[in-house]
Amino acid sequence: METKKPFWEVKTLEEMTPEEWEALCDGCGKCCLHKIEDTDSGEVYFTNVACRLLDLSTCQCRDYLHRSECVPECFPLTPEIIRKVNWLPESCAYRRLAEGRSLAWWHPLISGDPKSVHYVGASICGKAVSEEEVDLADLEDMVVDWFD
Repeated sequence: METKKPFWEVKTLEEMTPEEWEALCDGCGKCCLHKIEDTDSGEVYFTNVACRLLDLSTCQCRDYLHRSECVPECFPLTPEIIRKVNWLPESCAYRRLAEGRSLAWWHPLISGDPKSVHYVGASICGKAVSEEEVDLADLEDMVVDWFD
């Protein structure tokens, strides 16, 4: 009897249903961190400062359905955007699949545990602060290199 392959191995990003698309998110919270781009080199640096909507204990958005209305610079990811942006972390499932790589072993779709991303330290839980706690003018002092 042949084993059915999981959707992320047989479908392109464009072919996925909205439910499948959402299931790809590993819940790491890295995309919710403030980033700084070097205008000369185009290199992107992550800070340890998270969006005000991110619950830092769960790495979940507190108003996911209305996030773009609450935070205009937050926009839904699409396959087209994923292939264009340079700020998604190496570990991001969307980026990994777009680049032809497989999901990480700790990804909840592989491990079967939605908290595995936190257990292995691949999320920002316990590592970030809310933008409400800092002066955003000091972001350059908050650049981190603790992931990927």
